[in-house]
Amino acid sequence: MKNNSISPAFMLLGILFCTCLIVSNLMAAKIFVVGDITLSAAVLLFPVSYILNDCIAEVWGYRKARLIIWTGFAVNFLVMAVFQLAVMLPSAPFWEGAPHFDYIFGLAPRLAAASFLAFLAGSLVNAYVMSRMKLASQGRHFSLRAVVSTLLGEGVDSMIFFPCAYFGLLPFNEMLAVLFGEVALKVAYEMAVLPLTRRVVAYIKRVDGVDVFDENISYNPLKISDIG
Repeated sequence: MKNNSISPAFMLLGILFCTCLIVSNLMAAKIFVVGDITLSAAVLLFPVSYILNDCIAEVWGYRKARLIIWTGFAVNFLVMAVFQLAVMLPSAPFWEGAPHFDYIFGLAPRLAAASFLAFLAGSLVNAYVMSRMKLASQGRHFSLRAVVSTLLGEGVDSMIFFPCAYFGLLPFNEMLAVLFGEVALKVAYEMAVLPLTRRVVAYIKRVDGVDVFDENISYNPLKISDIG
């Protein structure tokens, strides 16, 4: 099997990746509290996108991961744009659900921009770290690479999202507490499912006969036409 072919497994993981992003944005409207930590319901699903990112970067390399990341960005942007158009449509006089619909789907422009920018930067960092660490370790220590890449990727994601979305709206100390709390929870999520992630990666490598090492490639995040 050539590295530039598209396998059913790659398509499936790519679809799941995009789905996780879309659903996570919808779940973000729900806020809940665990102890003294305030979280959004997106934390239940969004870490899965980083796990899928790890799997794609590990098996097919950075170039295919970059393609999926930009595809997820484009699909998510399209969905949010359509939601905004739906919110702008005049509601029927007899329909009582308009305020609730607008609240769920009318994501504020500031939050949307913060979410898109944070996702893009964090996901690309995650894929880059996975790729470079795989080369440095000659393919060993997958678990370590998965955890470190998620820690850095989620860290970049949160450090962009929370200041952009909540600066001036939340006290600085509270914003930092939520930021670090979410990063810690997402990394713990990654570690908890590592046994399953390892099995999925090993299975795909065995069935597809692919295990890409990113030697002599461009890490330019904008070079999405070069999918390898």
